[in-house]
Amino acid sequence: MPTRLPAASHPDEILGDYRQYLILERGLSENTLLSYTRDLNHLFEFADSYRGGTSVFDLKYEDLETFLSFLADLGLGQNSMARVVSGIKSFYRFLELEEIVPDNPTLLLETPAHGRHLPEVLSVEEVDTILDAIDTETDKGVRDRALLELLYSCGLRVSEACNLTFGQIFLDEKFVRVIGKGNKERLVPMSSEACDRIRAYLPIRHEIVPKAGQGDYIFLSRERSAITRQMVFTLLKKLTCEAGITKKISPHTFRHSFATHLLEGGANLQAIRDMLGHADIGTTEIYTHIERSRLRDEILSHHPRNK
Repeated sequence: MPTRLPAASHPDEILGDYRQYLILERGLSENTLLSYTRDLNHLFEFADSYRGGTSVFDLKYEDLETFLSFLADLGLGQNSMARVVSGIKSFYRFLELEEIVPDNPTLLLETPAHGRHLPEVLSVEEVDTILDAIDTETDKGVRDRALLELLYSCGLRVSEACNLTFGQIFLDEKFVRVIGKGNKERLVPMSSEACDRIRAYLPIRHEIVPKAGQGDYIFLSRERSAITRQMVFTLLKKLTCEAGITKKISPHTFRHSFATHLLEGGANLQAIRDMLGHADIGTTEIYTHIERSRLRDEILSHHPRNK
């Protein structure tokens, strides 16, 4: 029997309510919201053409299995499929909570195993080379050096650094209060170098008259508003080229390098997890794979039997 939607409810209204649920209750980022929305659009399109047309609210477990097979036939990889399954599970959990569907058809839906992809990591020397390529004789260079030093020394996500406010940074105590995914807060120690670079930038920052609503942000662009992640990506791309480094670098590479260098230095995996703000230590464990991979490369490169 087809599902009866609540009175005055329309699929578009339900999707709007679901989006608000993701923002307010799960604290998802805009990028994650876009991914979930895109995947749900595929699901709605599938339902419209499935068995002569049906409703997403009437799909069963077997129908969702058919949907995933359809996506696999289109060439979606394991990681993309896993993301789709995660989004579908979240959507139907919401529908069940709101009593829009009587049963959750995703309870037995299995998530494909993620392929283990090891991210690019810089050596300490490569990080120093990139940072030394910044011209700190200019106000912009002083800002850029402080920002990138903070990214590397604290392992921040680029969005966390871009949105950093004066109330989150404690230079005397040498720590930063980070607001991460899901609005979760964590305290991360700052290196003396990062503190010194920020202190050097603050007099320059205080000379800038920010745009309305931008006064709390530490790192401002030439437009006098908070610097964006795209600006940081463009900056790093330019510096990497000037430093003669051929690796494919993004702001997240500094975060990966931060974690890897801590692990190589003997830091506890749990402590690294806390500093990175990972909800699951399994996410942090990828850095143990990076360390083993680098050790393997060293052996293959230098052992006499491999000459």
